[in-house]
Amino acid sequence: MRRSVSMWLLSVSLLAMGAPLSVLAAPEPGMTLQQVATMRAVTDVLAQPEGGVIAYTLSVPRTPGRGKDGPAWSQLHVIDATGTSRPYVAGQVNVSAPAWTPEGSIAFLMKGERDDIRGLYRIPLDGGNSMPLCALKSDIRSFSLSPDGKRVALVALEAEAPERKALRDKGFDARVVEEGERFSRLWIASVEDCRATSNQIDVAGSVQSALWSPAGDRLALVVTPHERVDDALVSGRVRIIAPDGKELGRVDNPGKLGQLAWSPDGAHLAIISAQDASDPREGRLVVVGRNGGTRRDLLPDLPGHVWNIAWSDADTLTFVSNEGTATRVGEVDLGGDQRTLLNLPAPVYTALSLAHDGSIALVGSTPAHPSEVFRLAPGADTPQRLTDSNPWLAEVAMAKQEVIRYTARDGLEIEGILVHPLDRPRNARVPLILVVHGGPEAHYSNGWITSYAQPAQAAAARGFAVFLPNYRASTGRGVAFSKLNHGRPAKEEFDDLVDGVEHLVQSGLVDRARVGITGGSYGGYASAWGATWYSEHFAAAVMFVGISDKIGLIGTSDIPNEFHRVHYQAWPWENWSLYTEASPIHHVQRNRTPTLILHGDADPRVDPTQSRTMYRYLKLGGQAPVRLVLYPGEGHGNVRAASRWDYSLRLMQWMEHYLLGPGGEPPSALVDYALDSF
Repeated sequence: MRRSVSMWLLSVSLLAMGAPLSVLAAPEPGMTLQQVATMRAVTDVLAQPEGGVIAYTLSVPRTPGRGKDGPAWSQLHVIDATGTSRPYVAGQVNVSAPAWTPEGSIAFLMKGERDDIRGLYRIPLDGGNSMPLCALKSDIRSFSLSPDGKRVALVALEAEAPERKALRDKGFDARVVEEGERFSRLWIASVEDCRATSNQIDVAGSVQSALWSPAGDRLALVVTPHERVDDALVSGRVRIIAPDGKELGRVDNPGKLGQLAWSPDGAHLAIISAQDASDPREGRLVVVGRNGGTRRDLLPDLPGHVWNIAWSDADTLTFVSNEGTATRVGEVDLGGDQRTLLNLPAPVYTALSLAHDGSIALVGSTPAHPSEVFRLAPGADTPQRLTDSNPWLAEVAMAKQEVIRYTARDGLEIEGILVHPLDRPRNARVPLILVVHGGPEAHYSNGWITSYAQPAQAAAARGFAVFLPNYRASTGRGVAFSKLNHGRPAKEEFDDLVDGVEHLVQSGLVDRARVGITGGSYGGYASAWGATWYSEHFAAAVMFVGISDKIGLIGTSDIPNEFHRVHYQAWPWENWSLYTEASPIHHVQRNRTPTLILHGDADPRVDPTQSRTMYRYLKLGGQAPVRLVLYPGEGHGNVRAASRWDYSLRLMQWMEHYLLGPGGEPPSALVDYALDSF
C-alpha cells in the first residue's frame, strides 16, 4: 500500500500544528509502535537432560496505562519437540535462572506474591503449584544445585545489620559512598531443610556466582574485591574451593568474564574470558584444569566473540559465537579441532542448552521475528522453530532488512544492518535514522533488531530507512577490531558513522538533508557528537543516557576503572586534552542540529548531569532547538512500560517533525499516549 500525496501533506500539516503524536499513526500495514511495546520474546532455554522437553522463560511486557506500571514479566513455560507448549509459572511473575533438578523438577528464582525477598522455588514437571525451597535474609541472586540434588549453593547479599536497619527506619538514612558496603556471600544449604542448614562459607571478597562440579567435590566461584559494578566488570577472578571453603586453586584470568562450565568428568573448567586486561569484551573460550591453573585458548584465531558454551562430552564443547552480523554454532575439542554445526546464514542465536541425546535447544531470532525457541535434533543440520510468541506478526508487512558493507575513509571495511522503508515511491530518496549501538563493545546482528529505543520496523512503516552500523570498536570481529578506538575516543569510530551515511547517500537511497541520529549510552555519546562536531550531517538528534563531558563522566560513573582500562588508557590528569577534545560540550558552538535529550534520573552508569550539562550548553548556545526529558527512577535505560512507551513516542515525534515535517520550533512537549489503542 502506497502512502498517498494527500496523506503525506496531512501528516506535515499536523506536525506543523504540533499535533499529538498518536494522530500520526501510519496507515501502512507495517509495524506500529503499539505492537513494538507489546512484543513478547523468549529469553532463555533449558533442555531437559533426557531430551524430552525444553523449559524456557518468556518476557511479557506490561501494557502501558493498564494496571501497575513496571518492567516486563518473566514467565516459565515448557515445550516438547512437537511444539506443544504449556505455561508453568505464568501471569504477573518474575522467574529467572531455571535449572533441572535430578528428580526432574524445575528449580528457579522468584519473588512470590507473599514474599519480601527473592527465593528459590521448585515446580514438578507434571505440573502443580510452585513450592518454596529456600530463602535467606536477602534476595538470592544465583544458585547452583549439587549433582545429587541434596545441596544447593546460594549467592546473596549479606543481610543488613539490625541496628543499621532500625536507624534507617527512624529516618537516619545517610549513605557514605563506597564505605561500609555489604558484600555478596556464599551459602551452602540442604535442599530438604534449607532454613535450618544454611551455612555461610568464608570467602575473601564478594562472591558473584558459584558452580558445582559434576562430582560435587568442589565449586568454581567468581569473586571480586568489592561489591561494586566496576569490580564485577573488570576485577572478577575464578576461584576453586571445596564445599567447606578450603581453596583448591585459582585462575589468573584477566579482565572481563562470561559463562563458566564444568566438563562432565569434572577434569576441566571452560571459561569465556577476556584475552587481556584491556580487552573490551569477554569472548575467548579458554579451559583450565579442575584446580584452575594455566588458561588455554581453544579458538585463538577466532574473528569473533564466543557468547555461549556447553559441554557435549568430556572432550568437546559446543559454542555460539558472534561473527560479524551473524552467529555460528560450532564444536571444538580440547585439542582445538573445531567444526561448524549450523552454517551461516541462520537465525541469530543468543543462548543454548544441550540434552544427553545430542539435541540442542537454542534461543534465536530472525529479521522476521523476535527471539523464539529452536531445537536442533541429533544429526540434523537445520534447527526446528518450536515457539511462536507473537502469532499476529504473520499479518504484519515487514520491511526489507539486509547486511551492507562499505569502506571507511581510511580503507577499513565496516558493516551494518540496513532496514529499507516499507514503501519507497518511485525510488525517491528517503529520510534516514542512524541508530548507534552502545558499548562500544557491542554489535548489531542480522536478527530481530526492533525495540522501544530503536523501533526500526515501525520507522520503516512510516517511510524511513534505518541504518545500524557496527563501527570500529564493535564486537563480533575479534579482539583487535574491538580495540581500534583505544585511547582515541570520538575519532575514527565516529567517522565510520558519517562514512556509512555517505555510502547510503551515494547509493541513491538516502536524502542527505534528512538524516537523524540516535542511540543510547555510547550511542547517546555518538548522538551528542553528531549534534555538535558533526552537526552539518544531521537534521535531528535524539540522545539517550548519553555522554557529553568525558571529565565529568569519570568523576560520576560507577565504572571509572572500566572506562580507563578498556577505553581511554589514560586518566584525565594524565591527558586533559584527550578528555576535553572528545567531549561534545567542547564543540557546542558547532551545533545546528535540533536535539532531544532523554535520561533516567537514577542512572549510576552515565550520571544524568551529563544530559543536564548538554542541555544547558545547547540552550545557552541558542543555535538550534533542544529539549530535555528526565525519567524518575529509571537507570541506564528505561525498564518500566510507561517510560518505554513515552520514549518511543518522543523519539519518533522528533524524527518525524524534523525529517518529514516542517522543522523549526520543537513539536508539542505534551504527548497523547493513545492508551485506548492497546
